[in-house]
Amino acid sequence: MNAYGLGKLVKIELRDIWISESSDFTPWLAREENLLTLGETLGLELELEAQEKAVGPFRADILCKDIGTNAWVLIENQLERTDHAHLGQLLTYASGLEAVTIVWIAARFTEEHRSTLDWLNRITDETFRFFGVEVELWRIGDSPAAPRFNIVSKPNNWNKLVTQAARAIDDGELTATRSLQIAYWSALGNVLVANGGPMGRERKPQPQSWMSYSIGRTGFSVNASMARPKRQVRAEIYISNPHAKAFFHLLYAQREAIEAELGYALDWEELPLGKDTRISTALSNTDPENQADWPRQHGWLAARLDEFYRVFVNRVKALDATAWQPENAE
Repeated sequence: MNAYGLGKLVKIELRDIWISESSDFTPWLAREENLLTLGETLGLELELEAQEKAVGPFRADILCKDIGTNAWVLIENQLERTDHAHLGQLLTYASGLEAVTIVWIAARFTEEHRSTLDWLNRITDETFRFFGVEVELWRIGDSPAAPRFNIVSKPNNWNKLVTQAARAIDDGELTATRSLQIAYWSALGNVLVANGGPMGRERKPQPQSWMSYSIGRTGFSVNASMARPKRQVRAEIYISNPHAKAFFHLLYAQREAIEAELGYALDWEELPLGKDTRISTALSNTDPENQADWPRQHGWLAARLDEFYRVFVNRVKALDATAWQPENAE
């Protein structure tokens, strides 16, 4: 310690904590809180699908979905320096999954392997994305070791997305409606971050009438949406899943408890003509074009989104579609 009471960062050998890639590091990384840390580094929302997933003649360490795009994300781990064998596996995975984001995590990247990932990102289209990530462990004094992910290679356009969206507005490529939507969702995002609740993570605003936020399971999202013809904004749980009807009815069976926790009634919409379902609450007599009213609208939406996440997140994760039989529905 020095005169200011500051400690010194000490780098820890990875093998001192994770002895084995397969039995130590991969299970550690597959935990929800650690995938969240990796996802925040990459700018992705990762949800675990499988460990040791067969892809062609190899087995991928971790297979995830990017909740924001529903695209596959495949993670390959090394606790040593990168090698040609793992590079060959990554190319096999890319061909086997056809459209995928591949994340190669290693203790250290050689210059030739980093350059190869850069080259792959240049010659492939946006259906394939390659990340190279170095993992480190650091400790201050007697504190627990803390991981740090450092990106050494990423898709060429990764830092251009926000710039391109802004340029599209400047060049008039977006309609007035789409420009309004981007501004509206950007302002809502600022409120969510400022509130510091479970939804308070950076999300790129989209030129559309809704924004989706992760609730930790593929096919489920917490949405904020505009229903402009009805002069409403809505907070909702949206289920877009092959088992959406089953999940909807399993949640509906918990309706009294859910609404008691929230403190207000919900609209339960099975949407029988479609495959998806929705559970929502609405703020009526609103006009998203009235920017003077945005603080009221965004304050209401942010509160409802955080409440929905808190009340539904564990229920959603526990759902088992086989527990519902159609003949039991009301």
